[in-house]
Amino acid sequence: MEIGVDSFAAAHDERSLAVGASDRLRNLVEQIEHADQVGLDVFGVGEHHRREFLDSAPAVILAAAAARTRRIRLTSAVTVLSAADPVRVFEEFATLDLLSQGRAEMVVGRGSFIEAFPLFGLELDDYDSLFAEKLELLLEIREHEHVHWSGKHRPALTGQGVYPRPVQNPLPIWLGVGGTPESFVRAGRLGLPLMVAIIGGEPRRFRPLVDLYRAAGEQAGYPADRLKVGVHALGYVAETTREAADDFYPGYARAVTDIGRERGWPPVTRAGFDAQRGPQGALLIGSAEEVAEKIVRHSEALGGISRLTFQMNASSLPHGKLMRAIEAIGTRVAPAVRKELSVG
Repeated sequence: MEIGVDSFAAAHDERSLAVGASDRLRNLVEQIEHADQVGLDVFGVGEHHRREFLDSAPAVILAAAAARTRRIRLTSAVTVLSAADPVRVFEEFATLDLLSQGRAEMVVGRGSFIEAFPLFGLELDDYDSLFAEKLELLLEIREHEHVHWSGKHRPALTGQGVYPRPVQNPLPIWLGVGGTPESFVRAGRLGLPLMVAIIGGEPRRFRPLVDLYRAAGEQAGYPADRLKVGVHALGYVAETTREAADDFYPGYARAVTDIGRERGWPPVTRAGFDAQRGPQGALLIGSAEEVAEKIVRHSEALGGISRLTFQMNASSLPHGKLMRAIEAIGTRVAPAVRKELSVG
């Protein structure tokens, strides 16, 4: 199993927002470099267009990290494809692939926020058709240097070349999904690896959706080893479970409660948070040993996963704590998970 970290370059409270934007981005690149040094497999940078986030241009951040890393894979998490031009997205990540000597990937999705639609002059009513059409074009560009394509939301391509071409052929593209069955089936039919955002509830409840994905892929003729499943999860590791929970909860509660006001969610409580840290809950928060055991349980419950990425900065933790958590994940969690899975 590949294990890594995702970041949204987020700051959700006054303390974290007080850190200058330039310093926060410099810290993020240091975190990616540290993840590479401690043996993590992948680092993802999200895409948002809001005050709390500095990740509106993930390919630029990842390119800065490419120059300071040697082995770790660099991916978006996710690229909001509905609001982007697939030609430009491919060009950016192909360039990142060249800079990193074949370590670029992208996870594409519709995103969990809608602010990109008015920002880029798009209609929210076109939410589904925009994504479907742009995904089709992106995959066509990946397949063909010269593209013949037409659609509803973008001018046609009549044989133009798209450059540069990446080192990897094909450039890895994962489909990022939430909880709709149609998204899981689409990924399977296209033979794309699947990245499932599981930020609450019980991961085992996603098993029927993962089974739908695998069944759709098999029916489309794709081999089982191509139908990879990844999980993006909220998590954090410290020396003890109590320390991890006490570090993570205040910022997490603030961030999720603030977002919940926009979406009609109830406020976060400590009791609810602690329940989500339980054996079957989605939050991967605790000691290295506890978190490693929980990852293995989640993988078994979902029929085997290929990648697990930690989203830690939702809690607005200081740079030093994030660096220590990255080290613990790389040197203690990942080896323990791999050992357990190899024995199993």
